[in-house]
Amino acid sequence: MKIRLAAPLQSDSVVDGFGIRTVIWTQGCSHNCPFCQNPQTHDFNGGCEYDVLEIKKEIKNLKNQDGITFSGGDPLFQVDATLELAKYAKSIGLNVWCYTGFLFEDIIKMGKNNSNYTELLNYIDVLVDGKFINELKDLNLLFRGSSNQRLIDVPETLKKNKIVLIPENDNIINNFLSSKAEVYI
Repeated sequence: MKIRLAAPLQSDSVVDGFGIRTVIWTQGCSHNCPFCQNPQTHDFNGGCEYDVLEIKKEIKNLKNQDGITFSGGDPLFQVDATLELAKYAKSIGLNVWCYTGFLFEDIIKMGKNNSNYTELLNYIDVLVDGKFINELKDLNLLFRGSSNQRLIDVPETLKKNKIVLIPENDNIINNFLSSKAEVYI
């Protein structure tokens, strides 16, 4: 199986989720959000194709990383490869974040035609959902660009069958960090 990436894996990110993370920058997005931070990732023919097994080897060899983050582009346009990589990351103890322009509710609907969408949710710890909206841009938001985007605690959402957001409160964030990831200080 292949995956099209906009760039090689980027390790040691501290801005793409809690802890120290490796970002997988997927290529391809049709949301075309005005003022998108990564417009170079929109072209479905851009970037380079990689074998998923090659990416798994890179993930296995990561050092001092709390997890991986899928970003892009939109990782859900390559759901099969994203699912395989998320499963692998979880199997070796990494937590998984995913940025998407789709809403959580949209992903559930998409899962009715392709179960890989809903299966992927079982391997994601935090979903940052929603299109970037420049008029709602807020540089003070945690790990997202516009106030319509949500930080969803996916395991709790699936367990409670309702959207559970991660509050932007220092105590909640510290508790979430200590329960979900090992933090390197």
